[in-house]
Amino acid sequence: MNSIKQAVEQAEQQAGIKIKDVVVGIAGDHIQSLPTRSIISISNPTKEISHADVQRLLDEARKIAIPSDRRILHVIPQDYIIDGQDGITDPIGMSGIRMEANVHIVTSLVTAMQNIYRCVERAGLTVSDIVLEPLASSNAVLDNDEKEVGVALIDIGGGTTDVAVFVEGIIRHTAVFAIAGHQVTDDICKVLGILQNQAERIKREYGHAHQESIMRDEVFMIPGIGGRKPLEVTKSLLCQIIEPRMEEIFEFAHAEIRKSGYADRLSAGVIVTGFRG
Repeated sequence: MNSIKQAVEQAEQQAGIKIKDVVVGIAGDHIQSLPTRSIISISNPTKEISHADVQRLLDEARKIAIPSDRRILHVIPQDYIIDGQDGITDPIGMSGIRMEANVHIVTSLVTAMQNIYRCVERAGLTVSDIVLEPLASSNAVLDNDEKEVGVALIDIGGGTTDVAVFVEGIIRHTAVFAIAGHQVTDDICKVLGILQNQAERIKREYGHAHQESIMRDEVFMIPGIGGRKPLEVTKSLLCQIIEPRMEEIFEFAHAEIRKSGYADRLSAGVIVTGFRG
């Protein structure tokens, strides 16, 4: 709760406004996504398909059966089919009798969402919406052209790594897994036998994820604990601790990109961001 208050205070100072309502990001290995298809009949096929028709189609997708401990976060249309004609990205203004949609459903544990609401409300704020973190990150990092030609986003946070795949301007796949920056810090703590705050500091100041990126193998000192002698560490040794965990993160991310079925359509490549914590 204190972290929320501090973040909001910093944002208020930078923006020069008072914040009351917030959009909150959610992530975690409890996030699940699944494909589904929804179908409706057009009530008046002599008229053009309207926004109301599309909304009714997406509302139909929300009727998918999910466990009682889960809630739908997002219903993301992939494409539309009108009277058997597929590959339609925007059906507004078209005509037809039957409209279908291939839809990407994202769900979250109800308890995870409730905990977010409680924390934010105790900080004196109102939650206006909860958004999957890969979606929020993509809006900040990717431009429309990248999303159109195909791009994957890997956002390495403190507790989770988020993956989002975009092709033809549409998000095609999302995934969240609980291997990220905190695990790197924990590895440094265990191998070197130092405190969390010490491990976090040297990770940020001296850390490399690839041995070949070290231009000069610098030696640095870590203060001893309880009057013990300082610990002498090299950048290359620190890299030997960090590199295996980073390889694991990228292997998981690569597996998710392949799982999406769009790995060979990413003309804009892969964008890596984050690495907080």
